[in-house]
Amino acid sequence: MDVKQLTALVAVADAGSVTRAAELLHLVQPAVTRQIHTLEQELGVPLFERSRAGMELTESGRLMLERARRVLSELERARAEIRPNPGVLQGIVTVGLLSSTSELLAERLVAAVLQEHPAVRLRIVSGYAGHVRQWLDAGDIDLGLLYNLKSTSSLNVRALLAENLWAVAPPDGGATGRPVTLEEVATHPVVMPSAPHGIRTLVAEACARLDIGLNIVVETNEVSIQKRLVRAGHGWTILPGIAVAGDVAGGLLSAAPLRSPAVERTVVLALPFAPRIPPAVHAVADLLVRQMRDAVERGEWPSAHWKPDN
Repeated sequence: MDVKQLTALVAVADAGSVTRAAELLHLVQPAVTRQIHTLEQELGVPLFERSRAGMELTESGRLMLERARRVLSELERARAEIRPNPGVLQGIVTVGLLSSTSELLAERLVAAVLQEHPAVRLRIVSGYAGHVRQWLDAGDIDLGLLYNLKSTSSLNVRALLAENLWAVAPPDGGATGRPVTLEEVATHPVVMPSAPHGIRTLVAEACARLDIGLNIVVETNEVSIQKRLVRAGHGWTILPGIAVAGDVAGGLLSAAPLRSPAVERTVVLALPFAPRIPPAVHAVADLLVRQMRDAVERGEWPSAHWKPDN
């Protein structure tokens, strides 16, 4: 097994055909076919199902593809971290942002990295806390934002800020200018993330303390879909204020902090425990924390307060 075979596997999986993969790799088609065939012989299992529609991964192929991507990514990082210019910080850093924070933070983080460490190549992925945790545990990302988590045997966690969750309604839905109680939210249809998503858990715990239930009409694990459904009048939802600040300012949604009880989450920065964290990862983590703190201090992160030890 060698790098060329793994590269061919990834290319064919992404392209869906050997012909297209060969074009992307600037190789002749028989060379790519040979790399795949050799890899399948070594593993003793087929990695693709061949048909007129193209090449589709088998279950073994999907497993091998996941490992191949990780190996190639680590090799690419190793090349990037070998510094031909001493004193120049470089490397590849993959950051996992919470979906609710990406609109505020992604562009600012990119701009800061380009200005202060232009030789660092940044990769940004976004998802719910459960997704970010999975990516961290799998080693797919170098650092990520999570919430309501303390350090574990595998993750080093630093609490950064706390923020209240907000009730979110259609533009004319009434969630404007005053705090909203959870009982009031319960009088409306509700769009919520699926369990065991973190916000779903926080809201469920608050409802249990009050002995009330929510009329959940649809579940979705995508913030943009939550907001779109609320705008269309399919119900209310509950999100961090940062996720809807722009929509409220633009008149697309109405929103207000939850009260009686307030439902709060603590946003944390998480890095894996590892024998060596590349300097570029630490540098990007510092810039991310700086962008978050600046946003809180400028009042751009609704209902958030910075943790005093940070």
